[in-house]
Amino acid sequence: MGVPQAMQALGERAVFMRESLQKSQTITDNMVAILGSFDHRLSALETAMRPTQIRTHSIRRAHENIDKTLKAAEVILGQFDLMRKAEAKILRGPHEDLESYLEAIDQLRSIVRFFSSNKSFKSSGGILNHTNNLLAKAISKLEDEFKQLLTNYSKPVEPDRLFDCLPNSLRPSSASPGNQGDASSRTHSEHHKSLETAVYKPPTLIPPRVLPLLHDLAQQMLQAGNQQQLFRTYRETRSSVMEQSLRKLGVERLTKDDVQKMQWEVLEAKIGNWIHYMRIAVKLLFAAEKKVCDQIFDGADILRDQCFAEVTTNSVAVLLSFGEAIAKSKRSPEKLFVLLDMYEIMRELQSEIETLFGTKYSIEMRESALSLTKRLAQTAQETFGDFEEAVEKDATKTSVLDGTVHPLTSYVINYVKFLFDYQSTLKQLFQEFDHADPEAQLASVTTRIMQALQNNLDGKSKQYKDSALTQLFLMNNIHYIVRSVRRSEAKDLLGDDWVQIHRRIVQQHANQYKRVSWAKILQCLTVQGSSPSGGGGPVGGEGSGSGVSRASVKDRFKTFNSQFEELHQRQSQWTVPDSELRESLRLAVAEVVLPAFRSFLRRFGPMIENGKNPQKYIRYTPEDLERMLSEFFEGKTWNEQKR
Repeated sequence: MGVPQAMQALGERAVFMRESLQKSQTITDNMVAILGSFDHRLSALETAMRPTQIRTHSIRRAHENIDKTLKAAEVILGQFDLMRKAEAKILRGPHEDLESYLEAIDQLRSIVRFFSSNKSFKSSGGILNHTNNLLAKAISKLEDEFKQLLTNYSKPVEPDRLFDCLPNSLRPSSASPGNQGDASSRTHSEHHKSLETAVYKPPTLIPPRVLPLLHDLAQQMLQAGNQQQLFRTYRETRSSVMEQSLRKLGVERLTKDDVQKMQWEVLEAKIGNWIHYMRIAVKLLFAAEKKVCDQIFDGADILRDQCFAEVTTNSVAVLLSFGEAIAKSKRSPEKLFVLLDMYEIMRELQSEIETLFGTKYSIEMRESALSLTKRLAQTAQETFGDFEEAVEKDATKTSVLDGTVHPLTSYVINYVKFLFDYQSTLKQLFQEFDHADPEAQLASVTTRIMQALQNNLDGKSKQYKDSALTQLFLMNNIHYIVRSVRRSEAKDLLGDDWVQIHRRIVQQHANQYKRVSWAKILQCLTVQGSSPSGGGGPVGGEGSGSGVSRASVKDRFKTFNSQFEELHQRQSQWTVPDSELRESLRLAVAEVVLPAFRSFLRRFGPMIENGKNPQKYIRYTPEDLERMLSEFFEGKTWNEQKR
């Protein structure tokens, strides 16, 4: 194809394309016109439909509001229905069905909360007033129910019930509560040790089935803000019961003046009972009351602690006041052991007291108990000091005519024996005031008491005109002390050296007795080389040759007889209470007297036997003397000897 043809073909295509574009533009213009017409029509339609749309939306909102109103009305009607049912339960009272009654109170509280948060409801004010009034009446009935239920089940505990809760060793064996079971057959220390593992079972003061009801009632009263009323009701009811229980047991309020006026035997019995009462009160009554408080006021710790403190405060005060009266009363040696008993029980109960009365509301009772413990320790220590001084200065006119063990000696030794039964308590007591070694302190005190006793006995021995009896008296008393120490725990404390030293002192007094009592009579049986003046010259014959005259021999026999009879008469009335010591002393005298008499009789007896009336001078054979010596130190009266 040539160029002209190609150009012609290209021109034709360009014309075709131009025509096509023109047609397309026309179509586009037509479509725009049509679409513009549609837009105009739609706008007009929308304008026309708007009122209908508005009405439809309003109808829909109205329906929604109606639904909401119906639902609100349904809820309100439900609240009215709940109130009607709750009111019916409240009017019936809590007696028939307490659980249902408590549910009704919870419902009323819920209704109050509902209308308080929906105050826009035009009748909400009146409904709230009505509900609150109904709730107040319900709580008032609840308070009455709490009080009645608590009162009905709050009865004083009978003593027998309390005794049954004690360990066997502490149960009374007779009508007297102070008379403890098997304690009397054991020493104090053994009895005290057995109590360390004793089991106590606090009594049930309120039946377990009632406690949950009281707890629920208390919770409702607390929610109603009636804490003070609840506190007052519980305190008045339970404190009265606690005090009555103790009175039934035998607890009484005694002042210092009351204590001072009592005879010692009466006071001692009351102290024994008080110790028993303290143990029962703390370990049983107060412990049981604490459990009741804990359960009723569970979840209300402050009120629980306040109530327990108020319920027990009067009872604790009465118990402690007696202890204070004893601690402050006039000191005397016999009170030391009861003071130690009282100190012991306060120490025994200390951990329980600190646990029971551990809150700030019970601090006064806790401190009072601790103060009493300290005061008892102080009074006991002062009494200890008084005793030591009293032993040294004892000036009683009681005299023992027969030289036996003085009452003071046996009293002091028994006193020390009892002290050693309390040695663990004494060591504890010493540490209240001094942190030195308590065993060394006890040894020091014991040594001083023993020395004070010996000093006093030395003074008392000087009252005897007969120096032989002085020595016998000291021998008897020191021997009694040594024997008692050797048989007691004091031996370990005082030591073997102390025992040996005092045994030698006993022997020294025995030797002194022999010397003083028998030296003069033995002189009658001792023959000197020269004859006595006025003797009438030497006498020959069998057994003679000593240059002693018959008259002199007669005189010696007469003197011996007279002195021996006088000694026999007097010293048979004297007493050596210890059988071994008595036999030992008789033997020691016989070993000196009998050989001397046999020798004298053998040498000079024939001189008398060959003369007139030999029985006038030789009244006794060695066997007679031995028999008579066996009657010495028996404490026989003159009339008994004559029989």
